[in-house]
Amino acid sequence: MKTKFYFIASLFLLILFIVFTILVICVDVQPIGQNFSSVGLATINGFFRDSVGYNPIWYKITELIGFSAIFTVLGFASFGLFQLVKRKSLLKVDSDIYILGGLYLLVAAVYYFFEINIINYRPVIINGEPESSFPSSHVMLICTIMGSAIMQFINRTKNKKLLFSAVTIYSVIIAITVIGRLLSGVHWLSDIIGSLILSGSLLMLYNSCILFFRRKKSV
Repeated sequence: MKTKFYFIASLFLLILFIVFTILVICVDVQPIGQNFSSVGLATINGFFRDSVGYNPIWYKITELIGFSAIFTVLGFASFGLFQLVKRKSLLKVDSDIYILGGLYLLVAAVYYFFEINIINYRPVIINGEPESSFPSSHVMLICTIMGSAIMQFINRTKNKKLLFSAVTIYSVIIAITVIGRLLSGVHWLSDIIGSLILSGSLLMLYNSCILFFRRKKSV
């Protein structure tokens, strides 16, 4: 029952993301971006940009926090490698580690897709040339990787203090990233909203896969 619920939730959020993306492409499109690039939901996005402005400090903070995602991925990759060496068989590595690896690959594929198929450009030019902005890849990466890490710790850790510490740290990283990216002014509001919806879909899919294989193993 839980497996079906999470899968349906993932599908619902994916559809919501697709609808939201269509709105960003088609509704209230105006040339309010850098070099007069067109931006959807321009009235809301323009108001948000003018209210927040550009804050390089928050931008640098969120960029540095982004390295925590890399360390997290490497940490779980090392854990999977440890299981492989210890158990001496690919089949004996926990299924949720494979699913986690699949999630990482899916996130990378989504990132690449939106780097090639550009919906919006950033409201500000950072590195001398326009960059893809929708959805916020930074927010998507942090929310998905840290969210899945929280699920891993919940499923694996019996030590309540360690679990509380891990969940708190990852949750704070997510919160600071989302808030910091909003305040940095390097994304339109629709970029952040879109990335949160997409991250939610990916995490629900990840959880439904874990529950599915766990149930299959117990049968």
